[in-house]
Amino acid sequence: MSITAPRAFTTRPRPPRREVRGARVPRLGFVGVGWIGRMRLESVVRDAVAEVVAVADPCEQNRTACAELAPRAEQGERLDDLLSLDLDGVVIATPSALHAAAAERALRRGIAVFCQKPLGRNEAECLRVVDAARAHDRLLGVDFCYRYTRAAHALRELVQSEAIGRVYAMDLVFHNAYGPDKPWFYQRALSGGGCLLDLGIHLVDLALWLNDERSVVRASGTLLRRGRPLRANDGEVEDYATADLTLASGARARLACSWKLPAGTEAVISVQLHGTEGGAALRNVGGSFYDFVAERYVRTRSEILVEPPDAWGGRALTSWARRLGRNPCYDPRVESVVEVARTLDRIYGP
Repeated sequence: MSITAPRAFTTRPRPPRREVRGARVPRLGFVGVGWIGRMRLESVVRDAVAEVVAVADPCEQNRTACAELAPRAEQGERLDDLLSLDLDGVVIATPSALHAAAAERALRRGIAVFCQKPLGRNEAECLRVVDAARAHDRLLGVDFCYRYTRAAHALRELVQSEAIGRVYAMDLVFHNAYGPDKPWFYQRALSGGGCLLDLGIHLVDLALWLNDERSVVRASGTLLRRGRPLRANDGEVEDYATADLTLASGARARLACSWKLPAGTEAVISVQLHGTEGGAALRNVGGSFYDFVAERYVRTRSEILVEPPDAWGGRALTSWARRLGRNPCYDPRVESVVEVARTLDRIYGP
């Protein structure tokens, strides 16, 4: 199949928006179509939940790679040109330093936003974006993708039904034997942080979401780089982090995450819940980043709740796109992202 050459953005009229089962099929633009952005675009095309109208990326190779997935999409380099099109939403997968400003600009133009995590490098950036979404009454989503695994949903159902009693403690782990391959990840000014912001952010989100918690009342942590305490204000980022959290309910959570840890496998990902009437856990299978099992524990017995396969990778985005087609207005549930960012700020310290 030949690949269509990138085209400059145009403002030519497009056909009326389609509807499927009474919901509009939203028109989306993608800002940043490197590996993760392209994977998310592929999920939208595969599930036919939206029309991909345009992609914007300064890298021609990235844009060209998208032409085969969305051959009718306009192609260009800049967010500003994309915002001039007739869009319902934008999907942002640029470097972290650009997330908050891009999201805020789109929202102020009345365009809904789905953004890769982190939404901002700190609480202040996240709060500005959420305030813009609320003020302009537009749907805002953040790619906390692990929420959308079947294994995570199995654990949440156990908690909500009180099948394991009151959860009083949690152990959450995300070790990645690899480190990011983009230089900006290792520059604090551009990334906002290291493995804690890249991986630990998912653990903090899961600790809150699984338990319907709204706040963390205490948070502390330890940050290391190459086995030594991270030096303040030197512009570097951590490659190993641990944290202790106390949630509003009194439940305690212990977190650990890392890049390039020699763990004997590609990844170690797990969430263990300890309740007054039992326990439960999700864990990755065979070092996989994608395959998870969920189990329930009663004394010395275990019961498998969920096993692979589970094609969850783009589920956060496709769920957001479906909501956008039904109702593009602000959803206050996104405000949990501010509490996650506030918690990470506490762990990082002044």
